This record gives sequence, structure tokens and C-alpha cells, in this order.
Amino acid sequence: MSDVSDVSDVSVSAPDPLARERDHLASSRAALRAMREDVEALDITNVTANWVNSVVLGRQIEERIKALADLSHTPLFFGRLDYLHTTQEGQRFYIGRRHVHDAVGDPMVIDWRAPVSQPYYQASKKDPQDVGLRRRFGYTGGELTAYEDEHLSDPDELEQTSRLLQAEIERPRVGPMRDIVATIQPEQDGIVRSGLSGTVCVQGGPGTGKTAVGLHRVAYLLYAHRERLARTGTLVVGPNRSFLHYIEQVLPALGELEVKQATVDDLVGQVEVRGTDEAATAVVKGDARMAEVLRRAVRSHIALPKEPLMVVRGSRRWRVPAYELEEIVRELMDRDIRYGAAREALPQRIAHAVLVRMEQAGEAPDDRVQNTVARNTAVKAVVKECWPPVEPEKLVLRLLGDPEFLAEHADGLLTEDEQKLLLWAKPARSVKTAKWSAADAVLIDEARDLVERTHSLGHVVLDEAQDLSPMQYRAVGRRCTTGSATILGDLAQGTTPWATASWAEALGHLGKPEAVVEELTAGFRVPREVIAYASRLLPHMSPGLAAVESVRENPGSLAVRRTEADALDADVVAACVESLAHEGSIGLIAADARIAPLAEALTAAGLAHLSPGEETTAESRLTLVPATLAKGLEYDYVVLDEPAAVVDGEPDERTGLRRLYVALTRAVSGLTIVHAAPLPLQLES
Repeated sequence: MSDVSDVSDVSVSAPDPLARERDHLASSRAALRAMREDVEALDITNVTANWVNSVVLGRQIEERIKALADLSHTPLFFGRLDYLHTTQEGQRFYIGRRHVHDAVGDPMVIDWRAPVSQPYYQASKKDPQDVGLRRRFGYTGGELTAYEDEHLSDPDELEQTSRLLQAEIERPRVGPMRDIVATIQPEQDGIVRSGLSGTVCVQGGPGTGKTAVGLHRVAYLLYAHRERLARTGTLVVGPNRSFLHYIEQVLPALGELEVKQATVDDLVGQVEVRGTDEAATAVVKGDARMAEVLRRAVRSHIALPKEPLMVVRGSRRWRVPAYELEEIVRELMDRDIRYGAAREALPQRIAHAVLVRMEQAGEAPDDRVQNTVARNTAVKAVVKECWPPVEPEKLVLRLLGDPEFLAEHADGLLTEDEQKLLLWAKPARSVKTAKWSAADAVLIDEARDLVERTHSLGHVVLDEAQDLSPMQYRAVGRRCTTGSATILGDLAQGTTPWATASWAEALGHLGKPEAVVEELTAGFRVPREVIAYASRLLPHMSPGLAAVESVRENPGSLAVRRTEADALDADVVAACVESLAHEGSIGLIAADARIAPLAEALTAAGLAHLSPGEETTAESRLTLVPATLAKGLEYDYVVLDEPAAVVDGEPDERTGLRRLYVALTRAVSGLTIVHAAPLPLQLES
């Protein structure tokens, strides 16, 4: 490997190659500007048939212009492939974040998702895939400053770790999460390029890149199946708004602007959430058995007809006996279709029975007559009596407020104690006055799906999936019943009382039991010293789960400092000041109960700080992070306040240890632990 780390090295050893690469970069930027200008110059005044087409086309052009933006801080290309033989003989491809072509249509930069780009990620000395040379580029502030060559077909060249790849991984983090397109590893690339038809579950410990892999898989699928996903839609589901804000720039940086983002609460947000549940109550509400309780409650509204139907049309009367009406109702019940769909079908079925009698009497009714009969007052009365409308909110309101109604439909499913946990101490008087909890909203969403089928998307990415309840899995699964999904998570980071015990269980609730489970064990973010320290907790909270093997050596990245209780705040502030002497972002993570006093201490010391979700800048790099919001976030340097308080802030020890494990693994370059109370014993093992 020819390793060139900076401009001075290159200018001495190989000035011409670097100059040529810089020229290609400048030419590529000029070509991208020309592509954008061509789109901006399009005149669609006389090419659309109507104003609707004009609006749609205009919107598509606007999106295309946005996608062709040249981001000055984002290099157009990060690699190069020189092929040896076969169909690619003599060809050279620059690999970048998007496709760029010159005035005659010849490619200057190849999209990283194109098939010809795959060897950039997959080729090796053992399997060169006909690649003679793989070149990586290094950038500083958007300027090309270095390159590094691998001669994959040269048996005499030793395989070495890429210094530029390592530098890119360790580059200081300021602002939102960035893409990893330049550093995707072979095992990650295999997941990214997996097909649209299958669901993939990625188990990955801290720093293995599972979130980035999921987002890049969306970008790849949109490239490979754009027309299909443009029709069916894509969605990224994250654990909270802070997390979504952190990742929201990854896909736009890759030219993908149409992917929606939401939390589970957003998906089921049909009622205003104003209440909270005790943990035991939330666990029962989130249990999969509640789906059957709701199904029983919905179907309990169906009643078999007791009286015959008499339809009057002009001078004729048409009678349908009760037993025949009962057969129609039972047939719809046996089909087990959505309650609302069956209710819409019932009047048509009854009307058809009337038309049969008309035909038997010699009349020749058509579809218009059947529709008229279906709207007949007598038919409507039968439908209202046998299959009345069900409002999901009112149904759940009754279940949570009426002990007898709940007992009837929870019989054999929930114990008496579990039913007592569900019942409100003071039943709400109406849907609007009810203090719904987040778990109640999920129940309402389930009930709504029993009445009317939920719209399904083409692909859904679910991140931090280990924390969802079975009913939440069902809510997400409803959004991709006819599509596929990418499930991302780490069982060791499950910090809710209802966190899943296994991916097989979770995927079953999601409705994707056939999903392939992939495991990422190579860590690229957290230094080896830090992840090894955090992994001491694994046997006590997630026995049997493999520890992450970090590929990054960073001696001195971990510091554990004992202090006195009355000096704790001052020493934490001092650790933050020390961390701020380094480049990049700083995260001060603490138990939720410690956030207020630490905020006061930072302010008193003149240290401005952000809240999670607020974007860091070069001038404002310190974020004060409650431990409950730390999951999925990363910072160059982390100061962790009082680990014992993080554990004690949770309802049980296992959840507390998992919360601490999350907090310990947010650092990219260095972790400083400051504590006055004794450390949890599990960290000493």
C-alpha cells in the first residue's frame, strides 16, 4: 500500500497524481453545476396537459434541483477503482455520493450504490474482483489533500490498515450524524445491498454502525427500486425526536429527500397524550394479549338478526327471513375481514338476497337497483342493529373504564390483577377529557386497524427496536404488511420494562418471522479500551450476548476519577473544560435527576450548553444529555456523571445497568467518568 497522509507528503513523492485528482474534482464540480443549471433552465410551460401535471412536474424538478446541490463540505468522490481485464478493461471509476456526468453524458463520478461500485467495498487481496488499484482520498475542509493506494492484484504488496479510512472514522463530530458511505465495511455492505423483498434484522453492539447501515440501506433501495418505492413510500422510525434530528441529514447528503421520519408515538398519534402509566400498567397494555382483547371487544358489537327484513318498493314487498339474514352475517364473521369492510359489505349482501327474489318473480333488476335497495331504510336498520359502527377511541375508553366490559373480553387472557392494573381509578367521561397515555394510543391504533386496514408502505426502517413493546411492534408492522423492513437494535441496550428478550419474539410480533437476522460485532466507533470497560456489564444484564470487538486502538481514551460529594459538580465541570480543549463534540451524560444541578453548575462556570436535538456548531460543542435520551447519539468526548445514579434512576437493576451501558458507549475518542458514590459492583468484575 502506498500511503500518503497529507499534502506535503504528496507534493514531494507524487505531485502530478494529486494535481490530476484535484483537477478531476474541480471538473466534476463544474459538471455537477452544469447538470443543475440544465434542470433549472427547463421550461415546462407547454409540455403538460393540465395544471395538475404541471404542479407535479414542477415539484419533481424542484426536488431534482435540491438533489443536485453541491455541498462544499461534502467531497464529490472519496475513492477510485482501476480495473484490469474483463468487460471493464482499462476503465477507471471515481466512486462518490451521487452520479455526475459531463456534457456528452460520460460518467465523471459513479454513484456508490451502482453495481460497478461494489468492489470498492468488497474487493480484497484474497478476492480482488479484477480491481488492479483501489485509491482512497483524504479531505480537509472539502479540499482534496491526500490519497492512498492499494494494488489488490499485486501479491508482493502487504495488506495494511488504511490510515485514511481510520482518520475518516475518527474525524471529529460536529453537527448532526453524517453518512459513512466512504467507510462502509464488507459485512456492512452486504446488509446495505440486500434486496427489497426481504426483511433484515441487524443486531449490533455500540459503535458497529447499525443505524448508518439501516439508513444507507434505504438509500440503496431507493436507488435500485426508485419507481416502486416512489409509489409505496419509505419511513424511518426512531426512538425520539432528538434521535431523528440527529440522523435527519444523512439521507439528504446522499441525495434522498423523500424519506419520512417519525417516532412510534407519531405513528399512533390520533389522540392527545396527556397521561403516564406506571411501569406495571404499561407492561400489560403493551402485551400482545391485548390485541385479542381488542378483537373480542370489537366483534362483540355484532348481533345476529332476530326478525325478518321487509323491503317495500312501489307496490311490491320483498321479505328476507331472519335465518337467511343470520347466514349472511355469519358468513361475514367467518371471513374475519376488517370490521368496517364487513359493515360496508353487509347492506350489499342483503340487497343481493332481495334481488334474487325479484329475479325469481320475473323482474330484471340491475346494479343500480341493488345499490338502491342497499340504501333502503329497512336495510340500514338491519345493518345498524347487527353491525353497528365502532369508534376505536370509545371502545378503548370503555375497556379502561368499565370493569365488566373488560372482564368479559379479557376472560382467559388477563388475570384479575392484570385487569385491575388496566382500569382507570377514575373513569374518563369522554374521549376528549381522557388523559390518554402513550400505551393507550397504541391500543387505539390497534382497534382502528381492526375496523379499517392501516395503509402499508414499501419499506420501513425501525431503529432502537429492542425497546418496543409487543403492541408497538404490531403498530409498526401494520405499516409494512405488504412491504419489507430493516430492523436495527441491540438487545443489550434494551432499557424499557417491556424490552424484547429475543429478535425471534420481536419479529413475530412485527409480522416478519421470516426475517434474516444479521449480527455486527466489529466496532468502528467506540475505542477498544472504552468498549472493554463497558462490556463488563454484559454478563450481568445480557448473558450470552457477544461483546463488541473494537478495531480502534486509542490508548488513554478512558479515565475514571473518584471525587467527594461536595466537589462532584465542580469536578464534572472541570472535566468538560478539559474535553473542550479537544476538537469535536462533547456530551455530558447524567442521570435525569442530575440534569438540573449540572445545568446550573455549567451556567455558573460560563459554559454554554445545548440540549439533545439541538445542533452542535464549532462555537457551541457541549451538550447536556439526560441518560434516558442518550441512546443512538454519539460524541467525540463524553463526560459521564455518577454512574450509580444512572443505575438507580431505573425501576430495576437490569434496566439500570443497560442504561449505564448505553451511557458508557457514546464516546468516539475519549470517556471521562466522574463519581462520588461507589461505582456499581458489576464494573469491578
